[in-house]
Amino acid sequence: MGEARVPDPNSSHVVQFDTNTHGSSLSQLFGFSTIKKRGHGSRSWIQIDQSGNSRVLELDKGTLMRNCSLPARDLRLLDPMFIYPSTILGREKAIVVNLEQIRCIITADEVILMNSLDGCVMQYESELCKRLQMKRDQSDDLPFEFRALELALELTCMSLDAQVNELQMEIYPVLDELATSISTLNLERVRRFKGHLLALNRRVQKVRDEIEQLMDDDGDMAEMYLTEKKERMEAYATTNHYVQSISSGSGLSKSAPASPVSSSTGFHKLERALSSVLPSSRHGSMTSSSGNGYNIEKLEMLLEAYFVVIDNTHSKLLSLKEYIDDTEDLINIKLGNVQNQLIQFELLLTAATFVATIFAVVAGVFGMNFKPHIFDYSPAFNWVLVITGISCGIIYLSFLLYFKHKRILPF
Repeated sequence: MGEARVPDPNSSHVVQFDTNTHGSSLSQLFGFSTIKKRGHGSRSWIQIDQSGNSRVLELDKGTLMRNCSLPARDLRLLDPMFIYPSTILGREKAIVVNLEQIRCIITADEVILMNSLDGCVMQYESELCKRLQMKRDQSDDLPFEFRALELALELTCMSLDAQVNELQMEIYPVLDELATSISTLNLERVRRFKGHLLALNRRVQKVRDEIEQLMDDDGDMAEMYLTEKKERMEAYATTNHYVQSISSGSGLSKSAPASPVSSSTGFHKLERALSSVLPSSRHGSMTSSSGNGYNIEKLEMLLEAYFVVIDNTHSKLLSLKEYIDDTEDLINIKLGNVQNQLIQFELLLTAATFVATIFAVVAGVFGMNFKPHIFDYSPAFNWVLVITGISCGIIYLSFLLYFKHKRILPF
């Protein structure tokens, strides 16, 4: 092991350690090596090409950023260690998709899917390979990236709709049972289902908002047309190479001077052809795609179809939430009715107690330690009891008539 050396007073270093031994021990002690591995290590990805062939690759973030021209913040959306809401981002050379468990990068030539044992991921891989292999026998003119995006939207919408249907099947019987029998167990079950409903509603709402946001922005939809941009870039490269070969003098004769008018005319023709292939502005791809309404319309129709599906799922959740709210209102009404009945019974009991108290006062007066002369007459005690009882009954009946007059009791 390395030893600490006494520092030189003239040196700027305070203490020096042997980095070969202490560096590794400190990194193991504080977990630096683990953090580095998590942040920059390779992950398992599934690559699916246009022919429907898939293979498992080990790729790090740097390789993905270079090959797909993506910033680091986009790749963080695909990190399974973090929980991000559903997002669809259109970039220059790729589409970043984070829809529930499906996290992938779609380019014009391939799909790079985050490898996972989740059933939705495995279904996406198998179904996409199957559809791409059957593409040769079909006349569908959707480009590759739209096919991959469509399947991601389809599986996500189907998964969320299945969860909503399952929740409906579980919660409706519980709500009906709670409406007929209010108990602590039923209330706890409804509370748990309501929490699940709110969490599922947030997920569905985020997917719905993401699709709606894409449909409202033609520029974002145009940016997602990767095949068109790739073809345009290839045509631009070919035209640019042709222009450079002409400008270098390969097509001109050195012995005879070329006419300036004809040369200028040819150059302007090439310039117009070049501008028609690729616009010169930074947002040229967006402008060109927006001008081509058919391409934008295809993507808009695709998004609109799944927007209808996810909106229907969201409507189911809203209906279920309204049913829960109606059940809660019914329970509150029933509890309020029971409370009113208890108050009415308490009012009657209080009136009866008041009357009984009058009878007890009379009994207490005659129970004092003195000899009343009324008891010299033998039936007098019976008359006292009868008169006192009739008086208490009249008083109690007066209370009931008053309550009926004021509509305090439902007689």
